[in-house]
Amino acid sequence: MTRIGKKFQELAGGERALVCFLTAGDPSLAASEELVLQVAAAGADLIELGVPFSDPIADGPSIQAASIRALERGTTLAGVLQLVRAVRRRSQVPLILMSYYNPILRYGLERFAADAAAAGVDGVIPSDVPPEEADEWLTHARRHGLDTIFLLAPTSTDERIARVAEKASGFVYCVSRTGVTGAQATLPDDLQALIGRIRARTSKPIAVGFGISTPEQVRQVTRWADGAVGGSALVIAIARAGGPAPEIESLVRSLKAATRAA
Repeated sequence: MTRIGKKFQELAGGERALVCFLTAGDPSLAASEELVLQVAAAGADLIELGVPFSDPIADGPSIQAASIRALERGTTLAGVLQLVRAVRRRSQVPLILMSYYNPILRYGLERFAADAAAAGVDGVIPSDVPPEEADEWLTHARRHGLDTIFLLAPTSTDERIARVAEKASGFVYCVSRTGVTGAQATLPDDLQALIGRIRARTSKPIAVGFGISTPEQVRQVTRWADGAVGGSALVIAIARAGGPAPEIESLVRSLKAATRAA
């Protein structure tokens, strides 16, 4: 079991998980290291590190902008793995890389899986890879003890939900809405039903992301799911602060407190 599974197991008795997303390399890899440590100390249970990519089709404006800034500063997948190694010397917080498949393919599936595991990565979200096309990656990921987390959306059929439930490990990522990432004022009316459809087909933890930006939204989501993913609000706060800052710690603490209220 990876740190991801152990964390969900640890939290199963009461509170829910807060998963925080950061774009690796924004504003720099050195700053990202300190941000990971700050966010973990403020209460994040798991941290997603977004691998910057030139065509982030699933991301809204704030994360797209962060990805562009990171690329302009020379961030590469190899550099992100170096970041993970640096964090691992100081923290055992579960770390997940969220990446489009192109950088992983270019790096090489076997080489990436081996290097990611050696660096201290716990899981990978290959965000644009459907489970039907993931078998080659899964072979390498399982060999090196990496969890693979797949996305499910409101448009997912029961057949797709069953396939993801079978192949995913760590947790299942429930996308709250159709469209791209980004803060939203309210949660979709059909979100509880979507989580129920997923829950009916798996006992694996379910974390909900896309549009989760306030404590109240975290509180609402974690009534139904095992975790909430906060991304855009945190990325915006980092962009404003330019690195670790008290307001980032305050934001994470408020989001984490809402997981306990659930």
